[in-house]
Amino acid sequence: MSAGPDGPEDRVRRFATIWSRAVFPVTSTSSTRPEFEEQLLPLARRLSEALRARTFDANAGKAVGAALVTAHCTDPEALSRSLDCVDAYLVLYCGTEGDQEDQRARSSRLQHAMAAGFAQALRERTLAEQEAISAAALKAQGVVAQALHATEARFRAVFEGAAIGIGIADLQGNILQVNGALLRMFGVSEQALRSRNVMEWTHPEDAPQTWKLYDELVRGEREHYHVEKAFYRPDGTVLWTNLTVSLLRDADGEPQYQLALMEDTTERRLLNLRLRYEATHDALTGLPNRTFFFERLEKALGAGEGQRFGLCYLDLDGFKTVNDSLGHAAGDRLLVEVADRLQSCATAPGEMVARLGGDEFVALTTGADTEREVDELAARIMNALVTPISVDGRELSVRGSIGIVEGPAGERSPAEVLRSADITMYRAKSAGGNRFELADPEADARAITRHGLTTALPTALDRGEFFIEYQPLVHLGDGSVRGAEALVRWLHPQHGVLGPDRFIPLAEHTGLIVPLGRWVLEQSVRQAREWRERHDDAGPLRINVNLSPCQLTHPGLVQDTVDILERAGVAPDALCLEVTESALIGADDDLLKPLRRLAEMGVDIALDDFGTGYSNLANLRRLPVSVLKLDRSFTQSMQQFPADPVDLKIVEGIVSLAHSLSLAVTVEGVETGAQAEQLRLLGCDTAQGWYYARPGPPERLHELALVDAAG
Repeated sequence: MSAGPDGPEDRVRRFATIWSRAVFPVTSTSSTRPEFEEQLLPLARRLSEALRARTFDANAGKAVGAALVTAHCTDPEALSRSLDCVDAYLVLYCGTEGDQEDQRARSSRLQHAMAAGFAQALRERTLAEQEAISAAALKAQGVVAQALHATEARFRAVFEGAAIGIGIADLQGNILQVNGALLRMFGVSEQALRSRNVMEWTHPEDAPQTWKLYDELVRGEREHYHVEKAFYRPDGTVLWTNLTVSLLRDADGEPQYQLALMEDTTERRLLNLRLRYEATHDALTGLPNRTFFFERLEKALGAGEGQRFGLCYLDLDGFKTVNDSLGHAAGDRLLVEVADRLQSCATAPGEMVARLGGDEFVALTTGADTEREVDELAARIMNALVTPISVDGRELSVRGSIGIVEGPAGERSPAEVLRSADITMYRAKSAGGNRFELADPEADARAITRHGLTTALPTALDRGEFFIEYQPLVHLGDGSVRGAEALVRWLHPQHGVLGPDRFIPLAEHTGLIVPLGRWVLEQSVRQAREWRERHDDAGPLRINVNLSPCQLTHPGLVQDTVDILERAGVAPDALCLEVTESALIGADDDLLKPLRRLAEMGVDIALDDFGTGYSNLANLRRLPVSVLKLDRSFTQSMQQFPADPVDLKIVEGIVSLAHSLSLAVTVEGVETGAQAEQLRLLGCDTAQGWYYARPGPPERLHELALVDAAG
């Protein structure tokens, strides 16, 4: 189905139109511009899809770059104009309304991939052409040899009409004959060229085997050889050639002459060098890019024994704010200035700076004493960022967080080193930023484990790896079991049983806490129904379920709770939702509204970890809570005898205040009988802790309830 007038397909076509108009003038094609536009349209679609794909694939950019070569866009200006169009218009016409910074970063990576694909395709095309020329040269060699043995007229026609340079010399290197193509390549007269000896044409970039092959040929030990060779022209410029030298024998088979066939590859070589530079350098800052950096890092890590490396991974603090407030153009100017300053910090032998993308840079130092050098390099970088940068008349302060990895070569792969540096950089950022930290293997291991748990969380819920344990709530007055708190656990395939402190923060960070919390609530309410059916004579048992701050703000909280209670056939008074005191500090009416609705339905709301925050006790009146859960820190001193009188007074005051507001008081962390008795005397209502039972399966609560009923 075609899109509307402003649909994605029309926007892709507009991009293809702009692209074709920019590139068509420098393209060798017999097509008209509209026909050329139709050739670029599928390439534009592929770039658009790569920009908007959920997972970025650089192969799309490489394929587009290669397709340009296939479409005869082999002029360097065609690639330059294509990259300019992608940079200026791809996000504008083919982007989404999502994260613009991410899309521009993707666009930049697509440009690099296009340049790499273009270079590779052009290189393959060049190799194919070289093979064809070599075949033609060998064929020409046969023709020339035959002509020499046949008629001088036929030889002269081939010799002078050839498009490649041809020269004939004797076995001592004296040049005997040259054709016009060769004279034009060198830019000299025939007399000047024939006055030279082959042995004089050395060049500093000659391959080591070049003259060894030549000696073997003139001695008659080989028939021909093919090399890439540079020559100096009289004006000092360099001529690069594909050179094929063959041995010509007389009628008796004795070596007599040497025949040289030359193809001028100077422009092609310069283009390849330019493409190589563009493929390995950042278009914005001119610094080496990720590809080039990994090549250098891999070489440094593969150095010999006794060599070390040091790496600084820099991420600018708050760079997104600059883009959001001043725009991407200002952000780009800031990055260019930062790149210049970083470049000035790494000028010693063995040092380099590269831009990985966005506002991430790396600095590498190599040698035998990098333990000291990498610290000095990091200090120079931090010092270089101290002076504010002027952008659009504004003085912007630049801060950065650096992760440092240093060690001997040969022990780790480039990916492992960069991962460690990245982890360490984020540790510096978490510590407040504007600082550098040294890599710590134990911290790396913890971060890798956290990452592994984070990526495994979504499928863990689907695979049923979570389960719930229940810790009884006991009435301090008569010792009866009044219910239990539901505590979720993760049975991880590799790490075993994990407590909520290991994965709940990760679930909150990723947003998985909402479906996980809904699952815990559903399982716990079902369990509450079963308890009430089996122990109706022991009084109604209540289930306590924790709510995270993320769940508290989720718009479906009230409806999900109502649906779960109705499906289970459980009355609202069987459920108590626990919310931490810190989550409700400074809560406005909008945040409290869902809790009020639940409380009005009959669901109890408990204020968990009470006493650990800084809430005003007078604000308890406006909170829709019916239970205060005292944090275990209040009861720790009661394990000793006599208990701290100050703690006793504090707990007594809290209990008195709670009861005056018609709030029940539950105490956590009760571990001894002395604690339980002291809390009973202070007027606390219920308690939980190891003194009564550790968290366990629901059957344990059955047993405790049965014992309680029998007693």
